[in-house]
Amino acid sequence: MAGRITGLWPALALALALVPAATPPARAEVRIKDIAMFEGVRENQLVGYGLVVGLNGTGDSLRNSPFTQRSIEGMLERLGVGNLTDEQMRTQNTAAVMVTAMLPPFARRGSTIDVVVSSLGDASSLRGGTLIVTPLTGADGEVYAVSQGPIAVAGYAAQGANASIVEGVPTVARIENGATVENEIDFSINEMNSIRIALRTPDFTTAERIESAINDRLGGGATALDSGTIEVRPTDKNDIPGLLAEIESLRVQPDAIAKVVIDARSGTIVIGAEVRIAEVAVSQGGLTVIVKEEIEVSQPEPISIGNTVVVPQTEVTVEEQEAQFSILEGDVSLQRLVDGLNAIGVTASQTISILQAIKAAGALHADLEII
Repeated sequence: MAGRITGLWPALALALALVPAATPPARAEVRIKDIAMFEGVRENQLVGYGLVVGLNGTGDSLRNSPFTQRSIEGMLERLGVGNLTDEQMRTQNTAAVMVTAMLPPFARRGSTIDVVVSSLGDASSLRGGTLIVTPLTGADGEVYAVSQGPIAVAGYAAQGANASIVEGVPTVARIENGATVENEIDFSINEMNSIRIALRTPDFTTAERIESAINDRLGGGATALDSGTIEVRPTDKNDIPGLLAEIESLRVQPDAIAKVVIDARSGTIVIGAEVRIAEVAVSQGGLTVIVKEEIEVSQPEPISIGNTVVVPQTEVTVEEQEAQFSILEGDVSLQRLVDGLNAIGVTASQTISILQAIKAAGALHADLEII
């Protein structure tokens, strides 16, 4: 049976009429450091291949992970232990892993960084293991850090003869401060002739506001190159770090395009503050299908030849509501639309259908993104 929506749009129009028109709320000002980054001041990815030892029988099986066996052989040869046969290397306490880390900007020799250790073979758990010396290289092939130490696993795995349980991911672990920086990236801020600010979300309006804020504070020197880049030419090159600290603390009002994001699976709807709806006439009628089934039993007369028969009786009726149009006045703001929908108790699925229909009619002045 289909449900009926009776008088939806007249009620919506009434609800919108009762909601007072309000001016759009002013956006909060944010720091430049929260919406942009300085060009060249960024993290760099590091990666390495290593071995985790000391596992309690949960490591790689050498038959299924030949690379683990080759790595063990190479490690033992470097330590002076070689010429071992396959029969002599039946160990399940070692696992081959990939080690990843992020090298922060201006990291100096001797400083430490966190690393993530991920199993590469068929090890069931890395709990209790220790990562042995693993060089971490950058995209240029140079070694920038060396990692080693006991690992910490958040998940666990337990297995019996007929049942098993796994919580989290026991084949991924972390080592806090597990890598020591051995090589620095050659980058000097004081040698830069200009500083470029890159917006995380490019927007021409936001770029112009950042340019104006910097020029008002410094007396000039900032130029918006495009929607995502603002170039600043410092007058004093001896204190560029101080200049960056002064710029990143400035507050601006960021701008963004009007957008409606819909998650149809969970019924979540996110509507931006700048969303507007043009004047449009809408009608949503109700259609009700009623199916009634009654069971009748036909029995033969007493002392006669016959069988009892069940005869179903089905009755189908359709009721359709007449179309009733309601006109939404032009420039209906987000607040008035949401308050109107909430006032008449529209469900999430109905709201999604309404927004999609308004967008298809060209009256929703916003990007409609369905995820």
